[in-house]
Amino acid sequence: MKDALVLVERFTAHPDSRCWHVAWNPTATLMASCGGDRAIRIWGKEGDSWKCLSVLQDGHQRTVRRVAWSPCGTYLASASFDATTCIWKKKNDDFECLTTLEGHENEVKCVTWAPSGNLLATCSRDKSVWVWEVDEEDEYECVTVINSHTQDVKLVVWHPTLELLASASYDNNICVYKEEDDDWECKATLEGHTSTVWSLTFDPSGQRMASCSDDRTVKIWKCQNIEGPDMTWKCVCTLSGFHERSVYDIAWCRLTGALVTACGDDGVRVFKEDSTADPEQPVFSLAAHVSKAHSQDVNCVAWNPKEAGVLATCSDNGEIAIWKYQDDHE
Repeated sequence: MKDALVLVERFTAHPDSRCWHVAWNPTATLMASCGGDRAIRIWGKEGDSWKCLSVLQDGHQRTVRRVAWSPCGTYLASASFDATTCIWKKKNDDFECLTTLEGHENEVKCVTWAPSGNLLATCSRDKSVWVWEVDEEDEYECVTVINSHTQDVKLVVWHPTLELLASASYDNNICVYKEEDDDWECKATLEGHTSTVWSLTFDPSGQRMASCSDDRTVKIWKCQNIEGPDMTWKCVCTLSGFHERSVYDIAWCRLTGALVTACGDDGVRVFKEDSTADPEQPVFSLAAHVSKAHSQDVNCVAWNPKEAGVLATCSDNGEIAIWKYQDDHE
């Protein structure tokens, strides 16, 4: 294994608390993190180091589980265990809470923006997925509530270019949704994992999706006819035997095509696809592995959207780490 994951920087983000999630803004000039301390922190680079520029503490009453930047970078959404989602607007160097989205009965586990910036999706322990519409006056309206899962919905993610939404659940399944006749419908249910599906990520083309699970595996799903009425997904590859505990997060790099996972065994692993393999039977190999990337569970992995191979991770120990993936063959 000649490829390497090299630590660039490590810093405490949420002292005495879990750091649940870290997200780069679209230009990679800022990062947002959130944690069990109910706070959101905005990070910017000063010299060679990341510094905390602001702390957003007024929005939530309980743990903040997820943060998401809008495609334009002006807005930040935060999902909390207090059953609300806050929308923050960046004004110069400050952020103000524009509105609080309410309606979920329990903890909101995830929030994500559609590529257009006109739609927002949230999911919750209440087993539902909500789609919100955003107008030019910054008004948010729930346009649909989807109840396709039978358990806690852990994550929602949008397709990179289409208004297509996928969700992962405690019921071991993945659902894919599309709007038809002004209503959102579940168009496919992907079955194959034997335990909770924690996270999902689309590949750069949007034709494939990777999922990770409590069953310690990663699955690669390929879609036929993604823009047609009869979309069909099939599992074309399963990565097993690499992770010692639950795989909590997965991210597909838009710039390099590398896959990275965050694991409950404290490890971060990068997988590389064999470009000579049959696309219907892809082959992924372990290219880099840091066994103790953090001293506790790794909760999130996020590729820098502008700088190839740069990666942020965060952990139950409250830390964020920045890494550089060096591909020996590049």
